[in-house]
Amino acid sequence: MRLAHTVDQVRAAEAELAGQPLMERAAAGLAAACARLLVRRRGRVYGSRVLVLAGSGDNGGDALLAAARLARRGAAVDAVLLSPERAHPGGVAAVRAAGGRLLTDPETGTAAFRRADLILDGIVGIGGRGGLRPAAEPYARAPRTGLLVAVDLPSGVDADTGEVAGQALRADVTVTFGTHKPGLLIDPGAGYAGVVQLVPIGLRPPAAPVEALQHADLAALLPVPGTESDKYRRGVLGVLAGSERYPGAALLAVAGALHGGAGAVRYQGRPAEEVVRRHPEVLLTTGRVQAWVVGPGSGDDTPEALDDALASEVPVLVDADGLTELARRGPAALAGRTAPTLLTPHAGEAARLLGDGTTADRVAAARLRHARELAARYGATVLLKGSTTVVARPDGTARVNPTGTAWLATAGSGDVLAGLAGALLAAGLPPFDAAPAAAYLHGLAGRLAAGAPGAPITAQEVAAALPAAWRDAVQGGRAVPAEGLGD
Repeated sequence: MRLAHTVDQVRAAEAELAGQPLMERAAAGLAAACARLLVRRRGRVYGSRVLVLAGSGDNGGDALLAAARLARRGAAVDAVLLSPERAHPGGVAAVRAAGGRLLTDPETGTAAFRRADLILDGIVGIGGRGGLRPAAEPYARAPRTGLLVAVDLPSGVDADTGEVAGQALRADVTVTFGTHKPGLLIDPGAGYAGVVQLVPIGLRPPAAPVEALQHADLAALLPVPGTESDKYRRGVLGVLAGSERYPGAALLAVAGALHGGAGAVRYQGRPAEEVVRRHPEVLLTTGRVQAWVVGPGSGDDTPEALDDALASEVPVLVDADGLTELARRGPAALAGRTAPTLLTPHAGEAARLLGDGTTADRVAAARLRHARELAARYGATVLLKGSTTVVARPDGTARVNPTGTAWLATAGSGDVLAGLAGALLAAGLPPFDAAPAAAYLHGLAGRLAAGAPGAPITAQEVAAALPAAWRDAVQGGRAVPAEGLGD
C-alpha cells in the first residue's frame, strides 16, 4: 500500500524529529536519484550540466544541497536564485563551495534552463498554494531538452489535493521525501509528477488519509473460494440494468460480474433473452442476492429499479441512470439505509449529484475534494471515475487507483466496472475495499486488453481480460506492463 499524508501531518512528523539531519538525508537521496538519471542518460555524472531552480525556504535548500553533491562529482552546476534575499543560506554556501555558479538574471537563467541535462525544480515546497509566481512562470513555458526532477512536489501542484490553480512545472521524475503526498497520486497533479520516487528520511506520520493499492494489496482482498464453496456462498449478484434502448449495458454489467468472480448473477431487466443468449449462466428467477447493481442503461425502468434495490437490506451499487434518478431525489433517498451504498459516478454525474452549480470541469479539477463532499453528503462510499479514480468514504478517507490506460475511455467500460464491483460486494467485501479493488483490476484488464504500446479496445475485451488480470495480481504482476501500474 502506498500511503499519502497531508502537509500538516508531514510537518508534525518532522517536528517530532527536530534536531535530526532531515535536510541532509533528503538532499543525499535526491542527489543519488539524480546521479542515477544522469548515468542512464549520459553514461556519467562528470561533465553533466545541472541547473537548480531554487525558491525560498527548505525546498530550495534541498535542491541546492543535492546539486552541491553533484558538483563534487564533476557536474557543472548553475543555481538560479528566484528570491536571492531569501535563498537557503546553507544551500547557497554549499553550491558556491563546490564550484557552482549562482544566477539571478532571468535571461541567463532561462538560457541555462534550455541547455541543461538535468533541472532540479526546488521553487516551491509542499506548503505552496496556487500557481507559480511571476518570476518562475517563464520556466513553465520555456523549451528544454534535459530531464526535470521535481523536489518533493512539482511547483504549482497542491500537495494535499493534486489541484493545479495556475502555471505549474511538469516533471519527468519527482523525488518525494518521507511519504507520498496526495497531490502526487491524483490528477491533475499526478500528471505533472512523472515517475515518483520515494526517499525515506525517518518520518513516522500517523494513519494516512489517502492510500493507493498495489498488487499485493489487491491479491489480499480478492476472494478465493474454499473447498466448501458453492455459487451461493461465493456471492449472488442481482443486476437491475439494461432496457430496450440500451440492452448492451445489461450485457456488459453481467459480463463484468461473471468475469469478476460472482458465484451467480440474477438478472432482472427487459433484454433478458439477449442476456441469457450471451450469458447462459445467468439466473432469471427471483431469489436471494448478496448485493445489487442498479442503473446501467436502465432507462424508463430506473425509478422502480432504484426503489427495489434501496428497499433491500444488502449492499447496493448505483450507477449511470440510477445516479441520474438519485440526483433528482437528493441525499434524502439514502437516509435510513442500514446496508452500505456505493455510488460510481463520472465527473458529470457527480456534478449533477452535488448540484449547486457544480460542473463536470470543476469536479475533474478537484477530484479528491468533490469525491469527499459527495460521500459526506449522501452518506455513501463514492467511486469517482476519471483519469484518476478516487474512492472516498463519508469520513474523508480515500483510496486512489494507480492502474489503467487511456484506452479505457470507451463506451461500456463503466458498465463492466459496475458489474465487477458488484460481484466483489456480493462476495462480502465492504464498499471501501470492493470499489478500489474493482478499479485496480479493471485498470489491469484494460492494460492487458490494449497491450503495449496500446491499441483501441472494446468494453467486451476489458471484461474478457478480467480473469487474466486477476491471475496477474495474485502472481505478483508478471503479465502487465509496468507503466500500467502507476509506479
